[in-house]
Amino acid sequence: MTKYTFPENFFFGAATAAYQAEGATDIGGKGKVAWDEMYHRESSTFHADQASNFYYQYEEDLRLAKEHGVNAIRISIAWSRIIPNGIGEVSPEGIAFYHRLIDACLLHGVEPFVTLHHFDTPLHLFHQGDWLNRAQIDAFVRYAEVCFSEYGDKVSYWITINEPWSIVAGQYIIGHFPPEIHYDIPKAVQAMHHMMLAHAKVVLTYKRMNFNGKIGIVHILESKYARNLDNPLDVLAAKREDVLANQFLLDASFLGVYSNQTLDHINHILDAYGSYRLIFASDDFDILTQAAQYTDFMGINYYASHFIQHYEGDSLIIHNGTGSKGSARYANKGVGERVTHPDVPTTDWDWPIYPEGLYDMLIRIQHDYPHIKEIFVTENGIGAKDIINDNQEIIDDYRIDYVSKHLQAISRAQGKGVPVRGYFMWSLIDLLSWTNGFNKRYGFFYVDFETQKRHAKKSAHWWRDLSISKTIQEDLL
Repeated sequence: MTKYTFPENFFFGAATAAYQAEGATDIGGKGKVAWDEMYHRESSTFHADQASNFYYQYEEDLRLAKEHGVNAIRISIAWSRIIPNGIGEVSPEGIAFYHRLIDACLLHGVEPFVTLHHFDTPLHLFHQGDWLNRAQIDAFVRYAEVCFSEYGDKVSYWITINEPWSIVAGQYIIGHFPPEIHYDIPKAVQAMHHMMLAHAKVVLTYKRMNFNGKIGIVHILESKYARNLDNPLDVLAAKREDVLANQFLLDASFLGVYSNQTLDHINHILDAYGSYRLIFASDDFDILTQAAQYTDFMGINYYASHFIQHYEGDSLIIHNGTGSKGSARYANKGVGERVTHPDVPTTDWDWPIYPEGLYDMLIRIQHDYPHIKEIFVTENGIGAKDIINDNQEIIDDYRIDYVSKHLQAISRAQGKGVPVRGYFMWSLIDLLSWTNGFNKRYGFFYVDFETQKRHAKKSAHWWRDLSISKTIQEDLL
């Protein structure tokens, strides 16, 4: 029986995000974001106005976290709660709320990892082009300066942007995030470059302000495998999807340049959409290179890896937003098509369950970007249709099994020298899922969204025991 043991200073964390948890979308002077418009259309079946009521119940949630072994929490600051329009006046009520929240984290002994942007650009800036507009970079830097000035002496871990790839994939490729544009990879690539520049400028700003904490970025990373390794076209398709979704952003974040290989693949992909080429200013790479030297850590959000085959034809993507297993399709012109591997199980939302992909990604990061000082797995978890039984119990053995296997992959990577310092389960409590509403649950704590009552799932009790023993047995279930 193999046992995996984690070091004493390992963070056993859980994650949240402001818009998905807080509710109170029109309280305290908070400005609107694009999701508010999208969710309040007549065709929408859910919204975030109350969400998980974290705005009012964070004290209880932090108490539950501490009682169940959670010693770190990812929270995000809503830009539009601090600066309602994204530019202009700062809201004293928003500033005060996050002082209370951060103070409560520290009081309960739960280390706050604070994200500045988690999918929620203020509506005013969104209507001006969001990350396609370079002017947003300066607005983001100014917002970050406000946050650093207010909370810099309290917060030891800062995250600039959460999942740049997910943002642009949702906005411009899949089309299930506002502004709901489909199959426009050139827009996605350009917006990613602007986000990388914004991240870099915020890193340099933080370092100039001379705080003692650390700053990094969170990328969603998925290992890409050729469906048939003997087919060179499948191998090429897998590499192109890897460059688009992973390598482009990793190069910018941790090298400060796009390697020749990265640009060759990106330009080939862009050729399928016309003559577009990445637009950048003459000093962009000086800024990226400086920031790469000062970025303290990387966060990896990992949920799935993908098997890719060669694809010819126009893009065709069908998003499984209902949990109807087997309904998804993902084929991108100029890239390739994701296919189901017969030996790899999937969730109800068609996400492959493949812990080995996390191990492979961690080893790849160590090899390709060896100067990264610290790595945190800042999100990992399984979305499921959790059911509360007559005894008010949620028996989520599938979540325990999922998390356990991914922690085992992390421990194996640690044994190879990969500097993984913590793991954050997505999520602490059940939250609003961006495109699935409230029927896709991830939390350690079940939320009755009518009463806002919390119920500890079986996984929460397991997590408490794990945080004490710091040991996982391979044949857990």
